[in-house]
Formats: sequence, structure tokens, C-alpha cells
Amino acid sequence: MAGILVLTEDAKLVCMHQAGVVEIEPSQVWVTIDTRLVLVSTDPEDKAINGCPNINVGIRPCKNTLKVKKGYSTWVRIDEDRVCLDSVEGLTDGTPSMFVKYIVEDPGQMFVSEAG
Repeated sequence: MAGILVLTEDAKLVCMHQAGVVEIEPSQVWVTIDTRLVLVSTDPEDKAINGCPNINVGIRPCKNTLKVKKGYSTWVRIDEDRVCLDSVEGLTDGTPSMFVKYIVEDPGQMFVSEAG
């Protein structure tokens, strides 16, 4: 079975409106893939989203990410933090409330995966 790719600081996460890009900064400095820092749990959470086009009267564009619902490794950790995988998915603060997701569009690398 194919593995699930590990996210690096070059990963691109977007709201489901596709144009809204999540601003992510890695919180750990120990582990890299091809000199790029690996993302760990909570790195995608509570981050700004820029460029969401979902704007209209009574409609709030996606501005921030909420907690990750799935996509943290159950096997691989850096210190105490779980590694982020390309299956990361969570909700945004956009409308309709509790419906709009953010997802991984690009993991930032194509070399390292968690065996499935």
C-alpha cells in the first residue's frame, strides 16, 4: 500500500474555495526533508488564510484555520508532536459555519511518506 506524504514548510494548504492560501510556519527546527522543515501537529491550526474569494453580503470569507480534524501521523513524532501528513483536513472560520474545510493541495515534497 502506498504511503501518505509528510508535509514540509513548502506545503500548500487551501480553503475549499481554492484561492484562499493558509500561512504556515514550522514550529520545530530539528527535522528536515531536502533541507525543508517538516510540519508537526498544530502547525496548520489557528493560521491566517489569505485570498479567499467567498465574499458577499452576509458571507464571511475564510480568514483563519480551526483545529485539524484528521491528518496527523499516529506513528511518527518529532519530540512529542505528531507529523503532519498530506491528508490534513480541518475547518475554517468562513461561512457557512462549520462546513468550509481547508485541505492540502501540495505536500511540499514527494520523497518521504508514512507507510500505510
